Amino acid sequence: MAVLTDRPAPVARRGDRGTRARVNRVLGYAVLIFFGLVFLYPFVIQLGNSLKTEPDAAANPLSPFPDPLTLAGFERIFSGTNFPLWLGNSLLVTVLVTLGRVFLDSLAGYALARLRFRGRAGLFAAVIAVMAVPGVVLLIPKFLVLKQIGLYDSYAGLIVPLLADAAGVFIMKQFFESIPVSVEEAARIDGAGVFRTFWSVVLPMARPALITLTILSFQGSWNEFPHSLVSVQDPDLFTLPRGLADLVSGSLGKGTQYPLKLGAALLATIPVAVLFVIFQRYFVRGANEGADKG
Repeated sequence: MAVLTDRPAPVARRGDRGTRARVNRVLGYAVLIFFGLVFLYPFVIQLGNSLKTEPDAAANPLSPFPDPLTLAGFERIFSGTNFPLWLGNSLLVTVLVTLGRVFLDSLAGYALARLRFRGRAGLFAAVIAVMAVPGVVLLIPKFLVLKQIGLYDSYAGLIVPLLADAAGVFIMKQFFESIPVSVEEAARIDGAGVFRTFWSVVLPMARPALITLTILSFQGSWNEFPHSLVSVQDPDLFTLPRGLADLVSGSLGKGTQYPLKLGAALLATIPVAVLFVIFQRYFVRGANEGADKG
């Protein structure tokens, strides 16, 4: 006697699951696109207002469409302000601070991850404690120290206090701990010292973490405003954040001057955005690998 079976039902259930999965995927992408547009809209407003005339920007500040389109705001940025000087100062400070942080944070992270010395655990606890301290708490002590040691109102005052940071040390330590010790033991058998092992063997393997630290250091030093506020007073030493704050405070006279201010802010944003877009996959990889043993 033949046994009757209902075979189409499983196919229908699989089809229903596939349909629900596609619907959920479409809804997920729709939500992501919506929030992406929400976060992108202020940037579009910034770009649109920087290409407007002063009356148009004052009358329609939330419209992204300039009427008429003009580059007068950008011309004023380079001819009527010290923007080129601020840009040069920011480039100098950012490059030196980024190089210093990558090197010194890597050294400190390797020492905490591999070297065994008295007080190592307490030192790492101090690094974590520093990460928990709000930066604004240190502004007045930082100003007093710079005045006492003669670094106030100088390029050294802008650069030296930023050459190392606790977050970078933490990132590099966590990444170095994920590298097998056997790699270093092989180098030591070949006669390599501690620094040679660090520089020639371990550091090249830490490229994702180094790129992550480079991006964070570049972004942090490029956008650093509180430190420049307490370390320099000479307008010739202003960096871009300090100079833009001077523009926003009305140093050029009356009026909203939205095209000039937003155009300057747009130009200041471009280098960090380009750097992040180019190296974003290394940034994500380095952050994930550095957190594996956190």
